[in-house]
Amino acid sequence: MKKLNSLEAMALVVGMIIGSGIFLKPGIVLKDAGTPLMSVLAWAAGGIITLASALSVAEIASAIPKSGGLYLYLEKLYGKPAGFLLGWVQTAISYPASVAAQAIAFATYSAFFLPMDGWLQQKLLAVCVLIFILIMNILSTKCGGVIQTAATIGKLIPIAAIIAFGLFSHTAPGYSGIKAETASGAGFGMAVLGTLWAYDGWISVTNMAGEVKNPSKTLPKVISFGVLFVILVYVVFNIAIFNVLPLNVIMNSPVPGADAAKALFGSHGGAFITAGIMVSTFGALNGYLMTAARVPQAMGQKGELPFSGVLGKIHPKLKTPANALIFESILATVYIFSGTFNTLTDLLVFVLWIFFTMGVLGVFILRKKRAVIPKGAYRVPLYPVTPIIGAAGGIYIVINTIVSNPVKSLIGIGLTLIGLPVFYFRKKKLACLTEEK
Repeated sequence: MKKLNSLEAMALVVGMIIGSGIFLKPGIVLKDAGTPLMSVLAWAAGGIITLASALSVAEIASAIPKSGGLYLYLEKLYGKPAGFLLGWVQTAISYPASVAAQAIAFATYSAFFLPMDGWLQQKLLAVCVLIFILIMNILSTKCGGVIQTAATIGKLIPIAAIIAFGLFSHTAPGYSGIKAETASGAGFGMAVLGTLWAYDGWISVTNMAGEVKNPSKTLPKVISFGVLFVILVYVVFNIAIFNVLPLNVIMNSPVPGADAAKALFGSHGGAFITAGIMVSTFGALNGYLMTAARVPQAMGQKGELPFSGVLGKIHPKLKTPANALIFESILATVYIFSGTFNTLTDLLVFVLWIFFTMGVLGVFILRKKRAVIPKGAYRVPLYPVTPIIGAAGGIYIVINTIVSNPVKSLIGIGLTLIGLPVFYFRKKKLACLTEEK
């Protein structure tokens, strides 16, 4: 039964891309880019690379409209081992670690309104908000969709306020004008790289393909328009900040978004932005948990994981992947209390971008395999230029990560390859069961 409509799927795309990064990244990107103009161009370039990737993967999602997302696409296009390794990494490490990171971020920003003594209270609050999100998603996929839509609208309110007042209020404190100052930058390429992290998250909506109404048409539409919307928001938001604050303040501030809010709205600006970031992380937490569960669910239904019978089961009454949701939440809780979530996500960034790039390039394999393309089926525009642009961005990230962090890259590969013994063990076990039957 399809339960997510176009609006809820769009909210999932936008809500998982827009996190706390838009409030924190402008200064870093500006410092690397060198000038406001180059910084804005870097945000636009990162968006174009992301859009090219999104448009390419959307064609695959349209052709294979099943829950599991990129894991399933890689399995179909490159073979089962490639798909399994991504599913293994997402199930055991990257998704639960990301869920843990979002829960901790929510608890950290909550301290602005709710003073907490010690790290234990913070972690307990993170677990409590995680449990609430878990219960809502177990009760109904529709509940998760409604939460995602509300949180996405909520997170856009402070962004819209800063854009509106920042662009048109030239009496704002610290106003310096977009062309008033210049800065020395480390390089346009590094600036683009910084923006690409802020655009991450759009692909997770494909995990929900089996629960989206008319996925063959809906997924390409929401992915394309969702990424385009975020590009516009990011570019205009940065221009607004440049209009409000001197460039040296932006470059030296860890929270330029909050500084812009204070300049525009006074002492209440900090609370305004903090509340916005809390809503943003709450929505991202919901989106990550909702999409995370669909990977072990899909793998479990094919018997590819230990305890597949449990993980792949859909609740008979609620029609949600309750067991997979609980499993991902348990892992996330372990990562919350162990404090390893940031380390794990850092180690796997390199590996995940290898898989993402394979996904973008997969559209070439898909076109080769499909002798006949159904009439009216979605096709990536400006083929083959669009997927080449998307793949080039992914290759750049992979190479840059290898050069800057070779040790972390090797550890990430090692964690991924641990999944191979699991894959072949399960394959052998399934073969034995088949022979017995």
